[in-house]
Amino acid sequence: MAYIRGMTHDITIDPDLAWAAFTARDRAQDGRFVGAVKTTGIYCKPSCPARHPRREHVSFYRDGAEARAAGYRACLRCKPDEVGRDRVAVARAVAMIEAAEDVIALDDLAASVGYAPHHFHRLFKRATGVTPAAYARGLKARRVGQALIEEASVTQAIYEAGYSAPSRFYEGGARRLGMTPSAWRKGGAGVTIRWTIADTSLGAMLVAATDKGLCRVSFDEDEAALRARFPHAEIMPGGGALADLAAKVVASVESPERDQDLPLDVQGTAFQEAIWQALRQIPFGETRSYAELAALAGSPGAVRAAGSACGANHVPIVIPCHRVQSSDGSIGGYAYGVDRKLTLLKREGVA
Repeated sequence: MAYIRGMTHDITIDPDLAWAAFTARDRAQDGRFVGAVKTTGIYCKPSCPARHPRREHVSFYRDGAEARAAGYRACLRCKPDEVGRDRVAVARAVAMIEAAEDVIALDDLAASVGYAPHHFHRLFKRATGVTPAAYARGLKARRVGQALIEEASVTQAIYEAGYSAPSRFYEGGARRLGMTPSAWRKGGAGVTIRWTIADTSLGAMLVAATDKGLCRVSFDEDEAALRARFPHAEIMPGGGALADLAAKVVASVESPERDQDLPLDVQGTAFQEAIWQALRQIPFGETRSYAELAALAGSPGAVRAAGSACGANHVPIVIPCHRVQSSDGSIGGYAYGVDRKLTLLKREGVA
């Protein structure tokens, strides 16, 4: 199968898909290949804003090095060779945020990787799906969750996670956890989860939600599995309170082209949440490799971790992890069976 892959060197470029990306100025394809114009001797990235040449004058190469070897030079307007530099900068910034004990100001973060603050803010969000500040808040919230399990004192756990005072945590961190810190320490005690089993063309589907949003969507699971996952929560039938939400989840299975914009109450590590954000950015009818997904989350080298984050997805379909496949073009795994994954992709028009 001909495909476009920008994360490996054993790629084949489908010229029709590449030309379609160029005519659409598809920013998501930047870094995966370049287009070289014979009449000007210049190569560009797909999103280049310059006027499009005629199709017969354009050749496609895997990267700038290959285009330069063929005698072309980089476009001074779109600067195609800086795409790789952008990804490295985001990866460095993520590492700095995760290593820092205190919040790093945007100006300092951008200066450390050699970018203007406003430009890097936009670049970081495009690559990870969240702003640098949101990424840092997510990381802190996850650390609080882990510390609440390990520490005897809620206050001590908040300090261990890097907050300067409990009041700073309660300003935003508690909302990210989806429950109070004491409830988190007790394994979700005090949280009410409503559930139902909905019929779909892919089989019976468990739909469960808190008052904040969906916390579990799965196939081949029942009430017992839900109780095992949330042992200290109050589990009760959904009834009419869950009917509308469950119907929208079913609609996402049967008509995936319709964006249901469903509320969620799921938490993960900062990296997992960045991966889940990146998954939600994959357009209907398209796929990405695990390597590409890791790059979108700002950690190009974390390919295996990206796969693990997909496996930890609490709400498949809603967060479309079925749109990710292996870097060699094969279908890859799926928690609820490859047959279901193939069916979902077929419904989206993916061969």
